Amino acid sequence: VNIVAFGNERDGFSEDNQQPSLIWSYLGRSALISQIDSSLSATHVGNPVFTEYQACVFGNVRLVVYDCPVWDIFASDWYTSCRLIGGADIIVIKYSVNDKTSFQELKDSYVPMVKKALNHCSVPVIISAIGARKNGVPCTCPLCTSDRRSCVTTSEGVQLAKELGATYLELHTLNDFYIQKYFGGVLEYFMIQSLNQKSSDKMKKRKKIQKGHRVQPPQLEQPEKMPILKGEASHYNTDLHNLLCGCQCADVAFYPEDLSTVVEAHKVILCSVSPLFMLLFGVKSPADIPDTSIVQMAWSLFAVEVGATSPPALHGVPPCVLPVRVVVKDSVFCSCLPDILHFIYSGAFQWERLEEDVKKKLKDPEKTEQVLEKVKCILKTPGKLNPVKDCRSHQIKQLYNTSLRLFFNTPVLADVIFKIQGATVPAHRAVLVARCEVMAAMFNGNYLEANSVLVPVYGVSKDTFLSFLEYLYTDSCCPASILQAMSLLICAEMYQVMRLQHICELYIITQLQSMPSRELASTSLSIVSLLKKAKFHNSDCLSTWLLHFIATNYLIFSQKPEFQELSVEERNFIEMHRWPSNLYLKQLADYRNYIHSQKCHCTVM
Repeated sequence: VNIVAFGNERDGFSEDNQQPSLIWSYLGRSALISQIDSSLSATHVGNPVFTEYQACVFGNVRLVVYDCPVWDIFASDWYTSCRLIGGADIIVIKYSVNDKTSFQELKDSYVPMVKKALNHCSVPVIISAIGARKNGVPCTCPLCTSDRRSCVTTSEGVQLAKELGATYLELHTLNDFYIQKYFGGVLEYFMIQSLNQKSSDKMKKRKKIQKGHRVQPPQLEQPEKMPILKGEASHYNTDLHNLLCGCQCADVAFYPEDLSTVVEAHKVILCSVSPLFMLLFGVKSPADIPDTSIVQMAWSLFAVEVGATSPPALHGVPPCVLPVRVVVKDSVFCSCLPDILHFIYSGAFQWERLEEDVKKKLKDPEKTEQVLEKVKCILKTPGKLNPVKDCRSHQIKQLYNTSLRLFFNTPVLADVIFKIQGATVPAHRAVLVARCEVMAAMFNGNYLEANSVLVPVYGVSKDTFLSFLEYLYTDSCCPASILQAMSLLICAEMYQVMRLQHICELYIITQLQSMPSRELASTSLSIVSLLKKAKFHNSDCLSTWLLHFIATNYLIFSQKPEFQELSVEERNFIEMHRWPSNLYLKQLADYRNYIHSQKCHCTVM
């Protein structure tokens, strides 16, 4: 029985991060569970994507549980999340009743993704609302409105369950009663239902293949399993944080009023996270910002000196790009500025760590509160709620890959222009250097591009290069076709952006797998040509998969003229792994001869 659990049941306001999870509590306490084993999956930004538990239930039934506490798996690795849901017999969705923000994000962003991944499959879903509401006595009345301000009400949980066709449970605490009798009872009921269904399907299949008294036709074995390509975790926030640490292409220098120290940064990164910095660096005017508190904060906290002499610490900036000197008027805020910049460049999702760093540095609660309030004002979006109002990390965890899109393919703050196919494409050195090692070497080494604003690009089309830049800015890409994905893969290999290369490989594989045999036989797309390009551009995983794909669909591809373009080595591999095999075809021919000689009818055909 395969169970997949999504969501974090821990209270966001609780200081106990070591409390056991719902799944682990059930596995440890249930009398039906034995021989428990657990292992972590590949990590994403330092955290495990999911934990895999294996155990025995009902004596000899193998139980496999994937516990995914972070919903990010849907954003960072859609293929893995779909594979987990597709193989699930039971799905458990968990949330804390005291974390309304997480619940709202679950309802708005991730429930539609779960519906899409389920694709009308009849998989039982259990929604578990965990914890006792902290602003009153726990209430299970669906009509109760006393706890709707900061907690998730029962009626909201019931409504979510209706949307998914799920079973709704409230577990006020993870004690023996709620774990074994309540949650365990429902879970074990669905386990039994799943086992009964599998047993029924197995019996039906066995009846179909029961051997008769006559000679049976040869059994056609399943084709060999295709090699599985695993997605690579995103390192988007790490790239931008390393940009700050390395001080590459810095075009802003923050100084205290006595000019005793300097802190370097990048205009495009700062402007992508804050309208205050947009105002400071001339991207927006005061009339464009309806929130007067942001305008007042900008002029009271900073003073910009345009055209000042470039400090010697600024490297990688071409002579034609003037650095900006910014004087920080508040000395207390200026002393915390390095920590604040590290917080922003790390994706602005480690608010608790920033709080600790500022407290440790200032050792004054009043000054600490003042500095943190200014940070909240800096990151505030005009006309909207403060994104760090509740100091919760997940509210702005995708800060850059949505905000930097504003500066993609726009001349605003651009300091480099690519010339490609007679057209020009503006870009920002800071983003390019942070996200691409080849670009970093090009703009910081002894190359012409290091001191040039106009950079020619050869070997790729404008559309492909724009898609490549879009990935660098947003950490996402959406190819329109297999051929476009292959062009983008070639560009990614040229600039050594391996994660983008893997994304393109997965896209090509997914599209080919979804093609029905009739379309595969009539398509003008040359799979052999894709194979040769994959090999030439060092895409070993894709080239190996394509060889298996041709071998699996041997009867289709062997009739195409492009089949003759395969090398001797490739053809030998395909013949060895072809499906159906030569042995099966020979057995089928012998069986047909036998049927013809006996003058009898085939029991199957």
